[in-house]
Amino acid sequence: MSEAIVVRYETAVDAAAENQRLVERVYAELAATRPEGLRYLTLRLADGVTFVHVALRDSNDNPLVRVRAFAEFQAGLADRVVGPPQPSAATIVGSYGF
Repeated sequence: MSEAIVVRYETAVDAAAENQRLVERVYAELAATRPEGLRYLTLRLADGVTFVHVALRDSNDNPLVRVRAFAEFQAGLADRVVGPPQPSAATIVGSYGF
C-alpha cells in the first residue's frame, strides 16, 4: 500500500515563477535518476501562486531526500512562500493512471 503525502502552499506573486523553475529542476533530476517506489505530481493552481505537491511512496523510504534539486528547492522555500506549507498525510481512495 502506498503512503500519500499532500503539501499545499502559496508563494509570493514575484516568487511563483522561480518556484516553478526549481520544481521543474526536481522533475528533470527525477527523470534522469528514476528512483524506485515514488510517484510524484506538482500542480500550479489557476491563481498562479498556489502549488500542490502529491507524493506517493511504496515504503517509508523517501527517495526525494536524495534528490539534489529537491534539497535546493527546499532550501529557499521559506523565502518564496506567503505562509508555511501545509503538509498532510492522505488516504488513497482511488487512482486512475497515477
